[in-house]
Amino acid sequence: MTQDKKINKSCFNFENTYIDLPESFYSEINLNPVKKPELVIFNEDLAKFLEIDADCLKSEENLEILAGNKKVEGGEYIAQAYCGHQFGHFTMLGDGRAVLIGEQKVSKPIDITKKESDKFDIQLKGSGRTPYSRGGDGRAVLGPMLREYIISEAMYNLSIPTTRSLAVLKTGEKVYREYVKQGAILTRIASSHLRFGTFEYAANFLGKEEVKKLADYAIDRHYPYIKNEENKYLSLLREVIKAHASLVAKWMCVGFIHGVMNTDNMTISGETIDYGPCAFMDTYSPDTVFSSIDVHGRYAYKNQPNMASWNICRFAEAILPLINEDVDIAVDLAQEEILKFSDLYFKNWFSQMRKKLGIFDEELIDKALIEDLLSMMEKYKEDFTNTFVSLTYRKNMNRRMFLSAEFTTWHKNWQERLERQEESVGKTLDEAYELMKKSNPIVIPRNHRVEEALKAADEGNLTVMENLLSVLKNPYEYKKEMDKYTELAEPSDLPYRTYCGT
Repeated sequence: MTQDKKINKSCFNFENTYIDLPESFYSEINLNPVKKPELVIFNEDLAKFLEIDADCLKSEENLEILAGNKKVEGGEYIAQAYCGHQFGHFTMLGDGRAVLIGEQKVSKPIDITKKESDKFDIQLKGSGRTPYSRGGDGRAVLGPMLREYIISEAMYNLSIPTTRSLAVLKTGEKVYREYVKQGAILTRIASSHLRFGTFEYAANFLGKEEVKKLADYAIDRHYPYIKNEENKYLSLLREVIKAHASLVAKWMCVGFIHGVMNTDNMTISGETIDYGPCAFMDTYSPDTVFSSIDVHGRYAYKNQPNMASWNICRFAEAILPLINEDVDIAVDLAQEEILKFSDLYFKNWFSQMRKKLGIFDEELIDKALIEDLLSMMEKYKEDFTNTFVSLTYRKNMNRRMFLSAEFTTWHKNWQERLERQEESVGKTLDEAYELMKKSNPIVIPRNHRVEEALKAADEGNLTVMENLLSVLKNPYEYKKEMDKYTELAEPSDLPYRTYCGT
């Protein structure tokens, strides 16, 4: 390790395992201290989940850890190497502005990401240059780091597997982008930072033995129940497919658009990672794109399932030699699993969409009911989230779509469908609407509200962001104060755009 000064009083319980992989998977990092770290926001609930003493960590001395100014005893400060297919083009990458400071071990599995785990990466994002910075300064700015904090917490509260944010600090330094901006560091938490691109890196630059070690590590960390199966590497592919079929279906059912679904932003665990140019869809349109760099709509809302499948193919290619020594047999076995993705995705999406309409069982009419509603929403330019809220609470139904003849017909068919459940599965109309309340969020982090919070925070006013986070904490439980957060943005001639924040 480097000789940087360490803090002896540790607020963490680190058990570092990634460093047991060959050194080619990472680089040890010298710290890049910042001038004047200042805590902006701290996630008390997450600290409790991680069994971290919040008061200890927030002390003036120990905030130096989250600022990347000092090392903590027991930490292993590394930047991970990985590759990625970025918008379809393969490139060498790695943690260009992030450092993994350690893996927090908890005494019992914690449902931090709606998945069981007992170890979580603690990563500082924006902490300075690494060997993978590719000419960049390795720093981050305040707005995008707070944006990741807001969106990742919203995703968690929507029950979508995700990385989370423990803290954001200002660095007291200026960062030069298109404008001079305030520097910041985000403390990101993940069940691991293993990516599809980590496997691509091993397959392209290391070799079969290193791919095997990485795969064994991934299995031990995320899918230990498959380690004794006859072909555990094929089982690993199967589990990754299942995880992402579920994940993307959940995205789609709340109108989330990732923005940069490159292979370096797809995790082996099935958690959402990288909240750069992402956003939630307002007006329902399958072609919606928010990312400023996605000029051809590769990662448009409607394309997300196909892009997940494409990325899984790249992951499968990387582990083919482990699946079978005969490449033709390996390809056939992998293809057989990958072809299941579409059906698995649709099964997850269809199940969730039925719940959004209060449907417990399954009938042939259900697919048409869902598709007809989405078609009307697109035709009448209805808001995705608010449409389902209106149906759930039977209010605000004076908009154009709800007054149309085709909606009247649809509504009659839907109500008859719900009434049949009482006889078929013993579910009353009241129970159907209760299911809808549990399945349709009242609030999402609407783009204009997020921008409003970020602008205020940049000016030193954190109240707007704190209020937004408070509302987003329980998105399925209606409260009067939520009403303003369901309002749409004022019409604009310009489409909303999000940026990477790099």
